[in-house]
Amino acid sequence: MNAQDSTSTRPYLIRALYEWCTDNGFTPYIAVRVDDSVQVPREYVKDGEIVLNVSYDATSALQLGNDFIEFKARFGGKPRDIMVPIGRVIAIYARENGQGMAFPPPVDVLSPGALPPGAVSSLLDAGGAPTGGALEPAEGDDRVVQLVPSEGGVSSPSDEPPRGPGPAASGGRPSLKRVK
Repeated sequence: MNAQDSTSTRPYLIRALYEWCTDNGFTPYIAVRVDDSVQVPREYVKDGEIVLNVSYDATSALQLGNDFIEFKARFGGKPRDIMVPIGRVIAIYARENGQGMAFPPPVDVLSPGALPPGAVSSLLDAGGAPTGGALEPAEGDDRVVQLVPSEGGVSSPSDEPPRGPGPAASGGRPSLKRVK
């Protein structure tokens, strides 16, 4: 068996980071690129994406499988069945500090004309995305994009958590850093 025949590492990394978040008392969030295969409340989808709290307190019957993430959750007080294909998950991270991992966007996002200009680059830091066009993956490209907290738009290469108030307290958002 070669690397092309093996199963995707994405579901294993998602489960590992979910476990890391819960073991450390953090709230695991997943960012999902929505299409017709994703079963989520459409009224909460913004710009083709939705961020879901997948913590134990926010979900019931959570199953982090190799093909789908499935659970039940309440949105606006209404119970909903959620089903997300693993390939549509673009990031998993801790709400409290932004640490986690982002994944290459699904293939349909990478095709020319699938997104408005600049939409993919909003997922990546300024140095990680080409300007003026769609992102073209190389054959067998398995690079991972990692969420890292940023202060003032400058990301730190350190894996240490930020000191003092985190990005959520200061109003900032985590940024993406491409890891090669």
